[in-house]
Amino acid sequence: MSEIMNHQQHKENIIEILKINEKISHIKDLDSLLDRVLLEARAISNADAGSIYLVKGDKLTFEYVQNDTLLQKDKRSKKYLYAKQEIEIDNASISGYVALNRKPLVIDDVYRLPDDVPYTFNRSFDESSSYHTRSMLTVPLITTEDKITGVLQIINARNKEGAVAPFSKEDEILVSLFANQAAMAIERARMTHELILRMIKMAELRDPRETGLHANRVGTYAIEIYQRWATRRNIPDNEIKRVKDYLKIAAMLHDVGKVAITDTILKKKARLNKNERDYMMRHTIYGCRFFINSTFKEDDMAAEIALNHHEKWDGSGYPGHIPVINCDDIDVNEIPFGPGKKGEEIPLYARIVSLADVYDALKTKRPYKDCWDEDETLAYIESEKGKQFDPEVVEAFMEIYDVIQAIRDKYSSE
Repeated sequence: MSEIMNHQQHKENIIEILKINEKISHIKDLDSLLDRVLLEARAISNADAGSIYLVKGDKLTFEYVQNDTLLQKDKRSKKYLYAKQEIEIDNASISGYVALNRKPLVIDDVYRLPDDVPYTFNRSFDESSSYHTRSMLTVPLITTEDKITGVLQIINARNKEGAVAPFSKEDEILVSLFANQAAMAIERARMTHELILRMIKMAELRDPRETGLHANRVGTYAIEIYQRWATRRNIPDNEIKRVKDYLKIAAMLHDVGKVAITDTILKKKARLNKNERDYMMRHTIYGCRFFINSTFKEDDMAAEIALNHHEKWDGSGYPGHIPVINCDDIDVNEIPFGPGKKGEEIPLYARIVSLADVYDALKTKRPYKDCWDEDETLAYIESEKGKQFDPEVVEAFMEIYDVIQAIRDKYSSE
């Protein structure tokens, strides 16, 4: 009888995994997808923590982490999400070993590895965070084209009493099955991300300051600021996840309208004069027009951000209230700027990207200015609360500033 019950439970678990795979296949943003993949993999095995590494070139790069124990210690801080780490695809590390050999690996206690295994456990994270890793299940992420796209690693399975326990054979089978399907979704999301970066590189050819790193930073700042803002307002988790799936991509494209601005202005190394600034300001309208008349929700958000990310809370921004621009025969250069939008007239996501964009500009060296120091930057942002920036957005930003710094460090260079 127990054999029949176990078989039935196994069948139900597989059906549940297939349902989960259907849900994750619709997630477009890579970070949102990795977050969901890791969450579901941990749920399958009741694991406390986990991480995902993706293959980039000939190495594994650390991309995402979850840790319930550390989150309980500090519910606001997620700076460890944005740690920079690269691992060789070889037998020296656990993740490298799994990527190289393309087979799952179950370890009951990483501090008691057999003497005859080639890999070692890197204790640095445990030591820096005061976390204690014990049981570990590491599986390769392999697409249907037999391409290794990364490694999924889950840590510290918990039994019914909540104590750390080894991963079971059933955990290995089910997580491996899930990982095979997740790998395809991750590969699709990576392709989308690459397409976005290519659009940004197109803008970079026109404006050397508009780089993929700047876009990645602004997009990542934006989703973390939004999450903190939404959490403070008790927005449901499902709604937060839905918005974040669209927001990062839309935020990354905030300045794509610059492709329509002349090179004499974009490539000028000195400060712009008034006429040049007035013309440059039209990139907001060009950017909005790039996304209008679309059936995709993320395009609606991208249009909203592109148009409004230079509006200011006190109404002194641009382009202000302007005529409808969703007609193909309208000449953008003939659209007059209107009175600036004020307060909550400015869409929330544009208010968030406005702060993210200005912060990144202040912390980036330009031909006409040096990088601002930390105190100077934060003092400026505080001084502009209620003037340039939404006060509540500034508060959310300040509350997660350790995360903001970690993002800046992660995307500081290729």
